[in-house]
Amino acid sequence: MELFILTITLIILAETTILVIKSRQRPFLNTNQKRKVYVDTSALMDPRLLAVAQTGFIGDEIVIPRSVTRELQLLADGKDSEKRLRARAGLDAVRELERVVYFNTTILNDELGRVQVDNRLIELANANHGLILTNDYNLQKVAETEHIDVLNLNELALAMRAEYLPGERTRVKVVSTGSNPHQGVAYLRDGTMVVIDNASNKVSQEVEIEFVKLNQTASGVMMFARLAHPQTSRNSRGATSEGRRQLFKKQKHNH
Repeated sequence: MELFILTITLIILAETTILVIKSRQRPFLNTNQKRKVYVDTSALMDPRLLAVAQTGFIGDEIVIPRSVTRELQLLADGKDSEKRLRARAGLDAVRELERVVYFNTTILNDELGRVQVDNRLIELANANHGLILTNDYNLQKVAETEHIDVLNLNELALAMRAEYLPGERTRVKVVSTGSNPHQGVAYLRDGTMVVIDNASNKVSQEVEIEFVKLNQTASGVMMFARLAHPQTSRNSRGATSEGRRQLFKKQKHNH
């Protein structure tokens, strides 16, 4: 009995010691400086950057080197009409980022013309233990060889995309009836609600569905689907895999 009491006492003492250590460390962890994120030209020309910044998801210190804005200026004065428009939008984004309240935006007066802009970003990130925000695939690969962390808007969009697109199919279990007559309700693995037409009589059954529409709002994502026709049933995702690949190719080309 004494051995049991001694064991319990030692366990409580160990847990108390761990909690005390953590409580002492917490103020130190909270005083860590914000990371410096060096933004390149391709990211500034992407309209999604400002949209993401205005949501408050970026809490680090944004640093825009003068060499980057200089490159935007050269593109804005260039002959390529598409790049000219995107570069002007990038210069506007610089001003808008300075107005976002969730982080500080600094325009760094670095030397112009000494090295290429991409190399300058790598130098700055290396010297200040910072990150690089870019959509440039080649710059990302070079930065990774230097062990520099990279934020990529294309990768963020890929991670946040819907698991299924309209036209794709999968199998789900109908768990209840919908708010409207003849509708059934199911849920995907990530918790997304799926409203299925003409499935009110399929409750507790597993059915194959084809997605029709995606409704995405600030409160979440809801998908609408219909029962798939057995005679045209195909692999749940293979039927539109080529379409998905073409979509990603188009997005990558645009950015």
